[in-house]
Amino acid sequence: MFNYKTRKLLVLASAVLALQGDLVLAQTAPAQPTASQEQKLDLNKADAATLAQVLNGIGEAKAKAIVEYRNTHGPFKSIEQLEEVSGIGQAIVANNRDRLKVE
Repeated sequence: MFNYKTRKLLVLASAVLALQGDLVLAQTAPAQPTASQEQKLDLNKADAATLAQVLNGIGEAKAKAIVEYRNTHGPFKSIEQLEEVSGIGQAIVANNRDRLKVE
């Protein structure tokens, strides 16, 4: 039906149109949140169950200790202050820094 050159031209034109469609979709699609844009866990609002579920190296006992510390000493002023909680050191804070915020 089509000769070789015509088929080649049709394939090339189809590829260009497909690429243009992808570019239009990429320009109009809502941006997906990046890791830095994702919601972080507020150290002053999270309950023990959430802390244990979201944070690396934090089980139920340490999560309860965080909540007890917060209730006794007031809200955290910084993420680093988490190191004052018994059983939580620099490594745990460093491993969870990107998951936490303090408001």
